[in-house]
Amino acid sequence: MSGVKRKTLKPSEGAAALVTGAGSGIGRSFAYEIVRRGGSVICADIDRQRAEQTASILSELGEGRAVAYRCDVGSEKQMATLADKAESLLGRPMTLVVNNAGVGVGGRIGDVPLGDWRWCLKVNLWGVIHGCHFFAPKLRALGYGGIVNVASAAGFGAAPEMSAYNVTKSAVLSLSETLAAELTGTGVHVSALCPTVVPTNILGKARLPEHRGDFAHAAMRKWTFATSDQVARRTLDALDRKQLYVVPQFDGRFMWRFKRYAPRLYARALGEAYRLAGG
Repeated sequence: MSGVKRKTLKPSEGAAALVTGAGSGIGRSFAYEIVRRGGSVICADIDRQRAEQTASILSELGEGRAVAYRCDVGSEKQMATLADKAESLLGRPMTLVVNNAGVGVGGRIGDVPLGDWRWCLKVNLWGVIHGCHFFAPKLRALGYGGIVNVASAAGFGAAPEMSAYNVTKSAVLSLSETLAAELTGTGVHVSALCPTVVPTNILGKARLPEHRGDFAHAAMRKWTFATSDQVARRTLDALDRKQLYVVPQFDGRFMWRFKRYAPRLYARALGEAYRLAGG
């Protein structure tokens, strides 16, 4: 594909992509949507079986190419190896990276074990740092493509008893903003996805206080305003529009505007709601 023709395409169309955490949830939906748009994808996940399930499902579509790859995104060595192998796995240079892999941790500051903090930071933050560190230079050199970093509305929402998770997602948002500035004019675009509740399996391995587990599962069942497929589709559309912030659900957009326009009132309302709820 010539440089001129390549630059006329949208980043999500016909991409050679890497999706981390592709074994389920939003990651699997991203992989599906990329293949549906004529692309090929490396389905990376720490769970090899889940990665293979995703790749198998996508291969049955008869469009593009899907390759399963086991990888711990928190491991610098494993991500460096993946970056070296990626082009050969798909047979062409990478043009799209979706840093999606993530884990959930809950609890009050002071109660959350430091080991849980380290686990959350390793996956949610270092996983994205590794993805950007190893792949952004490749895309910059190519002069084309996109990076989607999956943050969360938790990154600006600051909900109580979600300190570790909030910190990692806020950092991912800041990383994305910085990377977008650094890549301005290079032909590589960055989008930071900030969803609220999306029905996925993140709670399956989440580390939550016992008294909050039932609440989290209930929220996952009742308070979802978009499916993972819808979120993936809207995010890739936003990337094609060169949109940095992607807040795909109306409750997230309400929180975003409330905090930005009235930060003191937002913080007070959040604290009072937590107190009244017995926090």
